[in-house]
Amino acid sequence: MPPVFAHGALRLYLLALLESGPKHGYELIKALSERFGGTYSPSAGTIYPRLGKLEEEGLVATHTDGRRTNYSITPAGLQELNSRRDELAGVENDISASVRRLADNLRQDIRVNMRGLRADLAATAEAARTSARAAGAAGSGSAGGAGSRYSPEGERRLKEAEMLVQAFRDDMRVELRRHAGSRPVTAVTLETVRTVLDQARISIRNSLED
Repeated sequence: MPPVFAHGALRLYLLALLESGPKHGYELIKALSERFGGTYSPSAGTIYPRLGKLEEEGLVATHTDGRRTNYSITPAGLQELNSRRDELAGVENDISASVRRLADNLRQDIRVNMRGLRADLAATAEAARTSARAAGAAGSGSAGGAGSRYSPEGERRLKEAEMLVQAFRDDMRVELRRHAGSRPVTAVTLETVRTVLDQARISIRNSLED
């Protein structure tokens, strides 16, 4: 895959991000990720060395706020940024092209991954239905109609199924919110959630009709 930023472009773009005001490293990483629509998020190992270099050159200054180090553009940094506005416009165009390229690659990866995921889910659902039919056949002669709609056993199974659905929903909401607290939810994650839930819905409905 071609590099997201050309040589020296990320350095210039960091100056542009700092023009609006001081930011700490995570804010810069988040701003870059949002600019790329979640298709690319630079690592700390990519950002901090460049910030350190900018500080060495006197283009960026740092100050500590609690346990965080904030970065701000210096007059020298602003002067360099102003002298390279045309180049910055080219960087913005390159970013837009990179977003389109990454999105195309992402869609292709999603299509490939989803085909495999659907096949796995379908096989798992079929195995579960087969197992349930076998268990139902083995218990079909039990006294009192244990599998009937209004039997105590039927009510217990209904409540257990509802509790499993609720527990899954609660667990996934916690996981998603915890993840979103550190970095944006990606298009891959969203598409995976959508596909898995759609397939799960189909599989559960099919089992209800058996």
